Amino acid sequence: MKRIACIGCTGNIGKQTAQIVREHPERFAFSALACEKNAALLEAMQNEFHPEVCYLESVGSEAERSRLFDGCDIALIAASGFAGLKYTLQAIRAGKTVALANKESLVCGGEIVTAEAKKHGVEIVPVDSEHSAIFQSLSFRRGTCFSELVLTASGGPFFGKSREELNRVTAADALKHPTWDMGAKVTIDSATLLNKGYEVIEAKWLYGADFSQIKAVVHPESIVHSLVYFKDGAALAQLAYPDMRLPIQLALTYPERLPCLKPLDLAAVGALHFYPLPEENFPCFSLALQAGRAGGILPAALNGAAEVAVKAFLLGRIGFPAIAQIIEGVLSDTVNGKADGFEALAEADGRARAAAEGKIHV
Repeated sequence: MKRIACIGCTGNIGKQTAQIVREHPERFAFSALACEKNAALLEAMQNEFHPEVCYLESVGSEAERSRLFDGCDIALIAASGFAGLKYTLQAIRAGKTVALANKESLVCGGEIVTAEAKKHGVEIVPVDSEHSAIFQSLSFRRGTCFSELVLTASGGPFFGKSREELNRVTAADALKHPTWDMGAKVTIDSATLLNKGYEVIEAKWLYGADFSQIKAVVHPESIVHSLVYFKDGAALAQLAYPDMRLPIQLALTYPERLPCLKPLDLAAVGALHFYPLPEENFPCFSLALQAGRAGGILPAALNGAAEVAVKAFLLGRIGFPAIAQIIEGVLSDTVNGKADGFEALAEADGRARAAAEGKIHV
């Protein structure tokens, strides 16, 4: 029986994890459930799964939060945004294996998180479908030599649209993702391709790759979840239907595999297509790479500005192109510095949020 501490249990990843636990009650149980503010759903999950710890961040105490990882075998960090970083660090320092679904932990705090994981002998297992695909293609061995990592992107709902068309899209348009069912923030980040930029930064920290070794291509069918190239010219890829239950479940069981999705029928799928990623129409991707290469506190500033800008877009306060404009403005105004601790990152995050809010005029 593997005991799971699920942080962000009421979000999209958390709810799918709950479904996996329901399907395999002999294999999994929740030792702790935590979320930010959805009290009603948290209570329903508490009544169903009976965890030892149940934590609602908006009203919970520090003493309660400190107990989250006491009884678990694996910590599934599925909280959204910068807020997930503190839980990732807490789980690592408690010596727990981390199943990481929170991109911002490595985007904002990659240097700190990987150093702490090494210090405490903790393994970080990727939950993102793209990074799970790379992990599988490397036979679960990060030390495997590779020449290039290729992340696939669906392209989101706006792939192929001109800049003029992008000026007119709405939040409702952006939330209609063609292949994946995700939360609102991640869906918008997919529409801007900021999400893919985040995954490039994650790849640096997860696999020790140089940015020159990490590429992204658009693959609208979302069947090939990513590829690894080797120096002899061979490439290995992981293919499956686009369903997050597979990478979530595998993060909990690897190297063992349990039944999950129906087998992929390639004949029924038909053709698979791949296209260059159009950076000129999706500047958020380039901004993410710019911040990732610069390092320091700039990735935290990038994310803080993005969280504010995406929220403003969802509320109708700004248009779609303004997301990139706000992020670019905040990055231009940010003086880079060392990411020498969580406090430095939190300060950078706070400053970026305030600066982004100042650039919104509606």
